[in-house]
Amino acid sequence: MSRRKGSILAIIAALLVLAVAYTFYLYNRSIDLGDRVVSIIIKPGDTFASVVDELISQGVVTSRVMLTYPARITGVDKRLTPGRYDFTGHNSCRTVLAKLRHASYVLIKITVPEGAPIWKVASIVAHKLDLDSAAIVAGNSDSTLLQSLDLPCLEGYLFPETYVFPWGISETEVIREMVAQFHAETDSIWPDSIDSDLSRYEIITLASIIEAETKLDNERQVVASVYLNRLRKNMRLDADPTVIYGLGGLNRPLYRQDLKKGTPYNTYRHQGLPPTPINSPGLAAITAALHPQETDYLYFVADVTGEHFFSRTNAEHNRAKRRIKALKKNMR
Repeated sequence: MSRRKGSILAIIAALLVLAVAYTFYLYNRSIDLGDRVVSIIIKPGDTFASVVDELISQGVVTSRVMLTYPARITGVDKRLTPGRYDFTGHNSCRTVLAKLRHASYVLIKITVPEGAPIWKVASIVAHKLDLDSAAIVAGNSDSTLLQSLDLPCLEGYLFPETYVFPWGISETEVIREMVAQFHAETDSIWPDSIDSDLSRYEIITLASIIEAETKLDNERQVVASVYLNRLRKNMRLDADPTVIYGLGGLNRPLYRQDLKKGTPYNTYRHQGLPPTPINSPGLAAITAALHPQETDYLYFVADVTGEHFFSRTNAEHNRAKRRIKALKKNMR
């Protein structure tokens, strides 16, 4: 009798070993997706069951049980982190659960260049993150959002930088992170008092014009001096980039008739700075606006190399324009 009982126990033990081995096999069995990339998007409020359905339907794994029960034991099913999860190559229930447990969602690198107006920033961000660019642009006049950020507008404050955003981030979250980056970069540079007597907002506006006019490190402070000198003399700024901004951006040269357009940003017609910044200036342009070079210059014009020739008088400025025009003609 004892021998029979021992045989039964041995069989049970063998079956248990086989069951454990088979479970281990199912848990670790690899499915090869090859070069195919399967993206599983987890949104806030999604259930683990719905995620499992998607993983199985996309062929990432085949065993519902081997995802569900280990997830319950480890608590993964209750701690899903929203985001986009990409799967390619070999995957198993074990590796899939590990990715979900560690929230290894896709991070998107985005570079916002200096001098980009808000509609270009919105386009870059929206394209990379599959967001609504119009919603980002609309934030520029969203009084509730602006009040929460303590800003007069978004233009000028979406700091140009390389960001790493999680896929699935919202438009508002992107805006808040970019504004936070602006403060992180600039909060320490403001002096107790600004020599030019401009407000911080006016400095950012001036910096955006400087950013649009030149990318050369050795010119930014000189360009800043030109515009500050003109402001002190109550001269109109006559800044082409502000006109272009007021026209919604141009994919062509600025024509003479454009200078007659009556937008609030036409500094050929309106005195002083434009009503808002015209792009996202970088730190170098903001610093130049705060610390301009001391000059008597009132005019400048781009030469054939992209550098600028600076003048003190209108007569000198006109001579420079004629000389540059002749050089351009000879180069054709």
